[in-house]
Amino acid sequence: MPQGLINKLKSVFGAEDAVARVAEDPILTAELLLLFRMILADGEISDAELETLRRICQGSFGIDEADLDDVVDYLRTYGYETSVAQSLAIFRRLDHDRKQLLARHMAEIAKADHHLEKQEVQLLARALKLLEIEPSEIVNAPR
Repeated sequence: MPQGLINKLKSVFGAEDAVARVAEDPILTAELLLLFRMILADGEISDAELETLRRICQGSFGIDEADLDDVVDYLRTYGYETSVAQSLAIFRRLDHDRKQLLARHMAEIAKADHHLEKQEVQLLARALKLLEIEPSEIVNAPR
């Protein structure tokens, strides 16, 4: 991402703001984009899925609920700049535990509304393959 854009975000939102932190961290951006895509996979954004994303963002990424709307707006606006090739390269660099956690987060979001759509299952299956995670690692993972 161009440094000028990052500097603009810092000046608008403040240096320690969650949006600036996401903008400066391509790994975090790629993870959040994938989680956001899981929410959109079935074509509907449910309150339960958004609440699950909020909980994940706060617990795993330290993004406060008050900042989440700004982070989502950033992802909507600039997420297209992250290509599939860039995401693949980023995800390949993650350690296995972080890949497992990302996959578990995706599954949590997919199950949040208590209804799994075909598109959600397909996206999760593709992500597991990309992350080199076996489904049993997610199903049998300790909470």
